[in-house]
Parts: sequence; structure tokens; C-alpha cells
Amino acid sequence: MDSLKDRTKPIVIAGGGIGGLAMALALAKRGYPSLVLEQAPEFKEVGAGIQLGPNSWRALRALGAEPAVKTLAVLPRALVMNDAVTAEHVVSVPLEGFEQRFGAPYALIHRADLLDALLATAKASPLIALETSRQVTAFADNGSAVRITTAEGRSYEAPALIGADGLWSTVRGQLLGDGKPRVSGHITYRSVLPAHEVPEDLRRWDMVLWAGPKCHMVHYPLRGGEVFNLVAVFHSNRYEEGWNSYGDPAELHERFKDTCAPVKTMLGKIAEWRMWVLCDREPAKNWSKGRVTLLGDAAHPMLQYLAQGAGMAMEDALCLARCLDEADSVEAAFQAYPLKRYLRTGRVQLSARVYGEFYHADGVRREIRNEYVKGIGYGGLAWLYDHEVD
Repeated sequence: MDSLKDRTKPIVIAGGGIGGLAMALALAKRGYPSLVLEQAPEFKEVGAGIQLGPNSWRALRALGAEPAVKTLAVLPRALVMNDAVTAEHVVSVPLEGFEQRFGAPYALIHRADLLDALLATAKASPLIALETSRQVTAFADNGSAVRITTAEGRSYEAPALIGADGLWSTVRGQLLGDGKPRVSGHITYRSVLPAHEVPEDLRRWDMVLWAGPKCHMVHYPLRGGEVFNLVAVFHSNRYEEGWNSYGDPAELHERFKDTCAPVKTMLGKIAEWRMWVLCDREPAKNWSKGRVTLLGDAAHPMLQYLAQGAGMAMEDALCLARCLDEADSVEAAFQAYPLKRYLRTGRVQLSARVYGEFYHADGVRREIRNEYVKGIGYGGLAWLYDHEVD
């Protein structure tokens, strides 16, 4: 009997972020025990807001986390795009029909709130064990089990290892050895602003994007409207490895100097920003070997322009858990899983790049973009939001 089929030894998941906890929940729903190893001293998300399309919401529902998330999420009225130079209103996509059309809403939530909801759901499961301050540094797959070691000197033996350790995945480095992620040349600054500091005419219950030449800004409400999430993205040659460093307001304002008054007003409200360098990878057809596989950003990192990083990770989790149920062995399940996912995740990776250039268009391209998006309806979003994995 395959060592996984007796379901007594926990599968080890490296990484306790959104993807790692989603994987643990997906396994638990099918009766598999798991152990989540998080390198930080606590389970914690760095960042601000996150958008959850209907496919992401349905994944949360399948994972059993919808009740915990629902109390924390904001359901906006519309997806709005404005021109960041002229302040022209380009298009609004109303969201009141999303539930009926796609079977789930479009939601906005703080990353920390989403992680807390997944964590609370995981803690309620007797099949999920959680450990912090456990940084996976190496593994050895002997064909019947995986030996996992951590920076703290701990070792674990498991029937399988799932690397959910993000863009700079240590598990991927050993498994595939394909080098560093691709630097996009785009920088993102994130911050949150108390709602009372947002000008009244901009304090909308919408997800608002201001598209400009080689830059854009997004703002939307979080936590019941108590705060607003602000994201500013621009092209830059600056590069700092990692995800969480302080931004330079002077550089930010220089990049947005030609934008309209509402954009400058919002950016001027923030004194301190967190900065991330946006990176991705070329789509890959396989990210599994033997009893080790990858999930989410470790497998297929993508730029943020379709707001699908968390959604793809949760879809991965549901798909992988199902593959384990359907296969005769861990190796067979891990071989089947990327084949079920790579065309979808690859399409999202490449589409996100296109949308990044689309948002940042200038000149005639900008005018064509504005005319094009006016005709976008629910049909143009179906390929992304109709997908079912469980």
C-alpha cells in the first residue's frame, strides 16, 4: 500500500500563507492529515488589500472558509476604471449581477483578515497541525518518504512534501533549480488610509483603478469601510530582492507627476509606504518530481494585474487534493496535478503581463484601451471566473 493511502502520516506543507493553509484545508476535507511549517514566528500576512474574484470565492466555499471570510469582506458595487491623466471616467462594471452569473460575489478583503479566516478554519480541524519558526531548508526523497530538514535543526519524515513557500521558494530551488524569478520592471507601493482621511468624492464603495502612462493607482474600502487600501504601481529599474521594504515617496510622486488631481490627492495622504518589486516566471508545464510538488507562487508566480495570485493557489490546493484521491500513488497524483493546472495558470500568468501593459498604455494605445474597455461585460470575464476545480 502506498504510504499516503493509509492516511496516518501527515503530508508536510512548507509555508503557512494563504496557499499553504488552503492546501491543509483541502487535504483535511478529503481525510488527509497535514503539518504546516511556517518559517515566521507567527502566521501573518504582509500587505494590505486583496481582491477575490468569484472563482476565488467559490474556492473558499469549497475549503469551508466562506463563513469566516464573509464577516470580514467588503462587497463592492462596481469595478471602475478612470483615466489617471484626464480624470475621465472610462467604464464601470456593475457587480450586483456577479452572484447570479458566476455563482459567487466579487469581494475585497485585507490580506491579514483572509489569512486569519483560513487559520481559524484550519485550527478547528483535528487533521491539521501547525508549527511556526520552522524554515524548510532541504529535503531528500528516497522513493518511499521525504525527509525534510529545517534551519532550526528539526527533521521530519513525511509521505509527501508540498512547497507553498512563495515566490522565493526554497523547495522550488532544490526541486527544479531554475534560478531566480523574472523581474518585471514594475514596482508596487501599498498602504492603507483611514476612511475619514479619504476625500468624500473618492470615498466610494467600489474598486477604483486610475490608469496612467507607465503607472496606475487602485483604491477600495476594507474592513467595513473603516480603511481604504491604496496601491500605486509604476515602471522602475529599481530592484530589491524580497517583498517587504519601505518605499521612497519622492520616487513615487515623481512617477505620478503628470497624473490628475484626484490621484495626486490620494497619494499625498500617505506618509509611509511598503514597496514590492513585481516578479513572475515563464509558464511551466511541470512542477512536480516524485513525492515533492509546488503550489501557488512557488509553482507559477504571476503579476498582480488580474488579482489572481491567491485564487490560483486555492484552486491548486483543491485540484491537488482531488488528484491524491483519484491516483494510486503520491507520485501519480503529483504527476497528474500540474497537467490539470498548467494551461489555466499559464494563461493567467501571461494575461496578467498583458493587462499590466494595458493599464499603463500611453498615446494612441491609451485611447484604444479606453474605447476597448467600454465594451467589456461579464462575457469577457467568463474564462477567468467560471472555472471549477472541485
